[in-house]
Amino acid sequence: RFITPEYQDSVGEVLHKALQGEETANFEFPLYTKDGERVEVLLNATTRRSATGAIVGVVGVGQNITELKRGQAELTRVANDLQLLIETANAPIFGIDTNGFVNEWNRKAAAITGFSREEVMGKDLVRRFITPEY
Repeated sequence: RFITPEYQDSVGEVLHKALQGEETANFEFPLYTKDGERVEVLLNATTRRSATGAIVGVVGVGQNITELKRGQAELTRVANDLQLLIETANAPIFGIDTNGFVNEWNRKAAAITGFSREEVMGKDLVRRFITPEY
């Protein structure tokens, strides 16, 4: 079986809906090759109609998104590692967006300034936290 039991009902529902005229776009599910390799699939199921408009079946178009999913997982892992590095750094690290509002404030910045992350996030760094003489 290339569709595992936990996805058989949902895939069946997508196909059943298409047979009723309700199309499904971007349904993700894993399938397994004959060799047991897992492949992540993005499925679009469209109602197939005759020249008179009668429903005669379903056209399923699948796209292998395995590498895309792996890339997304790696990107998430790297982002989490970077966030951990920022948060635990032994130096104050802060960030601002294009409007000058704080969007990053690590523990060391909080320890040195006395302002918690909650107190500064989303606030204008220059206007709220930098004294006029600077």
